[in-house]
Amino acid sequence: MAHVLVVEDDQFVRSALIRHLTEAGHSVRSVGTALQALREVAQIGFDVVILDLGLPDLDGREALKMLRGVTDVPVIIATARDDEGEIVRLLNDGADDYLVKPFSVEHLSARMAAVLRRAGGNGANGQSGHGGTGGGDGVLRVGGLAVDPLRRLAQLDGTQLDLTRREFDLLAFLAQRPGVVVSRKELLTQVWRQSYGDDQTIDVHLSWLRRKLGETAARPRYLHTLRGVGVKLEPPV
Repeated sequence: MAHVLVVEDDQFVRSALIRHLTEAGHSVRSVGTALQALREVAQIGFDVVILDLGLPDLDGREALKMLRGVTDVPVIIATARDDEGEIVRLLNDGADDYLVKPFSVEHLSARMAAVLRRAGGNGANGQSGHGGTGGGDGVLRVGGLAVDPLRRLAQLDGTQLDLTRREFDLLAFLAQRPGVVVSRKELLTQVWRQSYGDDQTIDVHLSWLRRKLGETAARPRYLHTLRGVGVKLEPPV
């Protein structure tokens, strides 16, 4: 069962999606505008978002960018637009998959299952092969930070950190390379799995991660940004 947010302004389509997804055993919430969707994802944890592009308050592409600014939840675009260039732009903007309307519920369910498998696989399995900074237990240690890629747990000075999936992936990737400056392009490629994108997405996640590490960009402890070069993680002096 997945916890699904349906963002769709057409009441008929929305009701049909809710009915079929609920019958398939999923937990479903729905909204009709982009701003309502942003409020929902900020307050509630979802496993996947189904996002219509033709929303009344914001174009779906802008809505997608705003969602990516606050969450890394998988997003499936549901669109009547079948322009290949537009679809490529949406995928590069952070969409995980897309469906062109009309589509069957079986097709949607299959795409959801695939997206959720990829989301789960982006974690421990994708990172456990790098052990350069870990001990014999596979835990990556940088100063008071302990990052366990296999169990997807991170602690700071013995206190567990409450990280989103993307925040954990970002921290683990940097923890595998302590003291090494990693470019934004490499972060986009290796953590976001995108060939190119907006640096603001990285900056937002770095800002959230800093807050959870008890630091700021002006007074860094672990995360250090080298302007125009990249980011590095190293223990406090």
